[in-house]
Amino acid sequence: MKGAMSSLLVVGSVAFDTIHNHLGSHTRILGGSATYASLAASQLASVRLVGIVGKDFPKKAVDMFRGRGIDTTGLEVANGDTFHWEGRYSDDLTSRTTIQTDLNVFADFEPKIPESFRDSEFVMLGNIAPELQLHVLDQVRSPRLVIADTMNLWIDTALGALKELLSRIDMLVINEEEARQLSGFHHPLAVAEALRALGPETVIVKRGEYGALLFLDEDIFCAPAYPLKTVADPTGAGDSFAGGFLGYLAQAGHDDLRQAVICGSAAASFCVQDVGIGALENLSREDIEQRIREFRQLTTF
Repeated sequence: MKGAMSSLLVVGSVAFDTIHNHLGSHTRILGGSATYASLAASQLASVRLVGIVGKDFPKKAVDMFRGRGIDTTGLEVANGDTFHWEGRYSDDLTSRTTIQTDLNVFADFEPKIPESFRDSEFVMLGNIAPELQLHVLDQVRSPRLVIADTMNLWIDTALGALKELLSRIDMLVINEEEARQLSGFHHPLAVAEALRALGPETVIVKRGEYGALLFLDEDIFCAPAYPLKTVADPTGAGDSFAGGFLGYLAQAGHDDLRQAVICGSAAASFCVQDVGIGALENLSREDIEQRIREFRQLTTF
């Protein structure tokens, strides 16, 4: 897994989360799509973070990013409070209910890509409005690979912009329910064919505790989820998957997509073992490599 680090631009939300789950209540812990993706990728690639926070965002959080080698030049600090989401998980963690969403400064987020970031080779467009994702693409020069995430909200409210985005990206990462909604189909092959017809050459369907499916031309890869005895918190698992996936491609020079899926799955498996970013803060490259070896044992026959 050794290789020269390429530049990876991550654009998305940096937020506070208040999470209620079977372990109790966890108030205003660091979260957001860009946070999880950046931390997951940071051992593999040179990460450039673009997001927006309020004046209430603690310096120690910025120091933590920088300590992980994440370039925070693109982290805008605006007057007001940081985006805050509060939700409650079912005891088995298979569903969650949103209690409150305070967009705060995120409501006026217009991603500004610093000049020094515009030559980024790999671009991850986290789960933000497709108009904003398009705005990012208008600012980067000629990336080798662009990957985007989306969600049911944008499928319902911004389908036109989302379809324009899909025509301009290389890879779509999307969860199974939303993949079915966007494609209008139910079965995996039909879903993937419909989504790839919208533009992205590669589609990755995240299936939570059941792993992930990769579709590229006639090539299909089914990756399992790493079997865990207990799960602490699934928040950010999908973003950690995307960060690990694209981080692997960035350090390998866009090479082995199957290996990248396993790397993403490894990052997600660590994420869910602690609340919030607890497991990702101290995650090492060696940890990821060891878990990839365990994945290989798991799937060899």
